[in-house]
Amino acid sequence: MEDKTCKQCKAEFVIEDVDLAFYKKISPTFAGKAFEIPAPTLCPECREIRRQLIRNERSLYRRKSDKSGKEIISSFSSDKKDVTVYSSDEWWADDWDAVKYGREFDFSLPFFEQFYELYKDVPKLALSNTNNENTEFGNYIDGVKDCYMSFVCYFGSEKVLYSYVAYTDRNCMDLSFCEECENCYELTSSTKNYECSHCFNIHNSRNCQYSVDLIGCTDCLFCRNLRHKQYCIENKQYSKEEYFEKLKSYDFGSYYKVREYNKKFSEIRQSSIVKFANMVNCEDCTGDDLVNSKNAVNCYGCNDVQDSKYTYRAVHMKDCMDFMGGGCERVYEGSNTGYGVGFYFCEHTLTCNNIYYSRHCFNCNDCFGCVGLRQKQYCIFNKQYSSKEEYEKEVAKIIENMQKTGEWGEMFPINITIYAYNETIANDYFPKTREEAIAYGAKWQDNDYSLQHDGDFYEPKDNIADYKNDEAERQKLLAGVLKCGVSGKPFKIMPQELAFYIEHNLPITRKHFNVRFKERFDMRNPRKLYKRQCMCEETDHDHDGRCTNEFETTYAPDRPEKVYCENCYQKSII
Repeated sequence: MEDKTCKQCKAEFVIEDVDLAFYKKISPTFAGKAFEIPAPTLCPECREIRRQLIRNERSLYRRKSDKSGKEIISSFSSDKKDVTVYSSDEWWADDWDAVKYGREFDFSLPFFEQFYELYKDVPKLALSNTNNENTEFGNYIDGVKDCYMSFVCYFGSEKVLYSYVAYTDRNCMDLSFCEECENCYELTSSTKNYECSHCFNIHNSRNCQYSVDLIGCTDCLFCRNLRHKQYCIENKQYSKEEYFEKLKSYDFGSYYKVREYNKKFSEIRQSSIVKFANMVNCEDCTGDDLVNSKNAVNCYGCNDVQDSKYTYRAVHMKDCMDFMGGGCERVYEGSNTGYGVGFYFCEHTLTCNNIYYSRHCFNCNDCFGCVGLRQKQYCIFNKQYSSKEEYEKEVAKIIENMQKTGEWGEMFPINITIYAYNETIANDYFPKTREEAIAYGAKWQDNDYSLQHDGDFYEPKDNIADYKNDEAERQKLLAGVLKCGVSGKPFKIMPQELAFYIEHNLPITRKHFNVRFKERFDMRNPRKLYKRQCMCEETDHDHDGRCTNEFETTYAPDRPEKVYCENCYQKSII
């Protein structure tokens, strides 16, 4: 075990013996010489921030393609003139090959300095989008149709608007971390729901609103901690006739009434009983939102992860550390890597094996320090080598040089990132002010290059009923520009968005979609563990006085929720 001081934030952290064993296990051999991966110099949080600073998921801009000159939507703003950007169709075309950007490694210069020049020169994907239909505005999406301003959206999602981490959803709007939902609105951390709105952590439910922690429920309003219930309001049971009669007293189409309902929903959420962690079929795990995992330590949002640590939003993983992606084995310091064995210090590399210090490479094997390659093997700095022996000999020399400069074993440093801090997911998970980000060593985007809107300002009417049968008013709304009541930022209502509001009897929003995203995002706990004791003091839970069970949880001690151990939580839900 080693006690360390983070060279970035100066925090104390510990490298455990199991960590040291992992670094030794994944250390490579080139040209007959073993190159041990050293223990990290940054704490886990700073390592994650460093990886997140190379990932812009939600900031979209208009700029010109450097290949065709046509206007495109891109994750790179127009002021980033030192990077080469192609549209997705242009990038995947067969009329260019990134090998032509290949170059010799200069042993008189640091590795990262040379890599940064290569990265800027090689054309980059404007957006990480593939196999989509009628989905121009979005990023990190694959196999979706008719989606708009949705990000990290996969697996056949269709007609999904303004959503984030949405898998296999249909006809939904304003979702975050949701899967297999249909006709739903404003859901967070929820799966397999139908016709639900304004809910958090609900599953397999139907026609539920403003509720928290429901499973298998139907027709519930302002409820929490229920299982397989129907016709409930504020956790009180009603008959079918009573329930629908009481429902008539609510006006869900009124913006001002919905503001009151949202306030009540927030109070319900804060006063609810919560389990210390969301884990299903897990063994020897710590973290949150884990399913079918074993020996996953300090992991979050993972499914089928084994023998891994500091892993986030991952699925089907084994022997990984400091990672986000899926379908991999033996990964260290990886962001958006998937489907292969052996990814080390890589970003957006898919279907690869034994690849090091590379970005935006696909279907490649045995590459080192490469950018934008497809179906290549034995390449260094995009230069093709003739044999495995020649490749390994050169890699060994480069690693020896990196050991001298202190670069070997480090992920791409923040001073060679293209994006500014406030453009990346780092600012979502670890928000900083401009001054804090610059002091941290990151860039900051001061100018607003985001998508702009033209038109006269329009004040929406209170009730959606005012638009249902008034074509003239609908056209005024669609032609006008709304001003966000929170951020002051202008935004527009899209035709498909208005159709959704009318179909589901929802009032016109007064908030910019980024504000709505932030509000949903903040419902989820930060990725930080606290040692706490169960708060249960109920008399029929097999303990006298307060329960003595202790655990690690993402609920901070100053949070208002009642945090229970597994046993007490199960005995408390209805």
